[in-house]
Amino acid sequence: MSQTSVPRELREKVAAQARRRCGYCLTSELIVGSPMQLKHIIPEADGGLTSEENLWLACALCNSHKSDRSVAWDSVSATIVRLFNPRQQHWSDHFRWSDAGNVIIGTTPTGRATAKALSLNRPSLVAARRIWVQVGWHPPKD
Repeated sequence: MSQTSVPRELREKVAAQARRRCGYCLTSELIVGSPMQLKHIIPEADGGLTSEENLWLACALCNSHKSDRSVAWDSVSATIVRLFNPRQQHWSDHFRWSDAGNVIIGTTPTGRATAKALSLNRPSLVAARRIWVQVGWHPPKD
């Protein structure tokens, strides 16, 4: 949890940049009807600053799974890697959607480690994505 207060203007700027969706699972607050949380990409506990360059949006569950971590284990490469950085990296370089559009597949060590560490395919979210796909709300087109 952040120890530093973030000015409203900065919160709004980051939310607009993130298109009001989670930087990890890409869930949109327009779909779930719940605001995303502001997240330090590099945790304050590790020296991360409360600055535009170090803030992004995350849904409550991705935020709680990420907690103050910035690295995780990738079992395929058998290495510890940095978690996906939604501000500096492109989602599609590290993840893809399953053919059905409801499961996130990590395609790189960073993607695999992030998907597992943040539980990006939580059963309840995968089930919700199935419905979102059926009504044409998901997966995101970008």
